[in-house]
Amino acid sequence: MQLREFADRILSSPSIAEKLAPLVPPACDDCPGPPVRVALPARPPELAFCGRGRSPPMPHPDALSDRRRRAVAHHIMANHELQALEVMAFVLCAFPEAPLEFREGLAQIMGDEQRHAAMHVGRLGDLGMKFGDVPVNGYFWRKAQEFKTLLDYLAGLPLTFEVRNLDHTLEFEDWFSRAKDEKSAAVMRSIHRDEIRHVAFGVHWLRALKSPNQSEWDAYESSLRWPLRPEKSHGRSFHREPRLAAGMSPEFVDRLERLE
Repeated sequence: MQLREFADRILSSPSIAEKLAPLVPPACDDCPGPPVRVALPARPPELAFCGRGRSPPMPHPDALSDRRRRAVAHHIMANHELQALEVMAFVLCAFPEAPLEFREGLAQIMGDEQRHAAMHVGRLGDLGMKFGDVPVNGYFWRKAQEFKTLLDYLAGLPLTFEVRNLDHTLEFEDWFSRAKDEKSAAVMRSIHRDEIRHVAFGVHWLRALKSPNQSEWDAYESSLRWPLRPEKSHGRSFHREPRLAAGMSPEFVDRLERLE
C-alpha cells in the first residue's frame, strides 16, 4: 500500500473501523502525490467536531472513582488519539516532499496512534459507553491547519502535545490505579512507552531539519504558533526521565522545567 493511499483513507473515510485499519504491508512511498491540505477529516456524524465549549471537560482526578467519569476520560483521550492520527495523515498529504525516512517513521507512529485509539475505545465499551456518546472537539486538528512547514508540525505535535502526554500518561496511570481500575492504568502505561518513541522522533527530526545556525530551543520555540508555547508541553506534574529517555538534551529539559 502507498503511504498516500493510507493517509487518504484515514482522512476521507467516515468509518472509525477503516480509520483504525493498519497499513497494509508492504508499504511504499514512490507515489506521494501533489501537496493537498484537507480542511476537515471525514467522520461519522456523532464524532464530528463540535463548537467551542460544547465538549465535556476532562473529569477531575478525584471523580475517576465514578465509572461514567472514567468512561468520559477515555472518550476524550480516544478523540485525542484519533485526531493525532488524522493530523499525521494530513502531514503526509500536505508535505509529500518530506524525506522518505521521515514519512516512513511517521507511518509507523500512525500505527501506534491507531492502537492507542482502539485501546481507549475498548475501555469505553467495558465501561458502558460508545465512542460518539459525548461531543468531541477538534483542537489538535485546528492547530494543524497552521502548520506551514515540517518544523511547525514537529514543534506542535510531537514536541508539545506528545511531550505533554509524557506527563499525562503517568498521571492518569496513577489516577486510574487510585480508582482501582487497573485495566485503564495498564492502557496508560502502554501508551506512555510509545510516547517516548514518538517524542524521540520529534527530537531527531528537529535536529535534522533546523537551520545549523539555530539552537534546538530556538528552532522549537520559533516554530510554535500562538497560543502554543513551550509551557503547553507540561502536564500537571513534570517528569524529567521520560524526556531524557526520548533524547532531549539535559539543557533543553532544564529550560522546559523552569517554565513550570
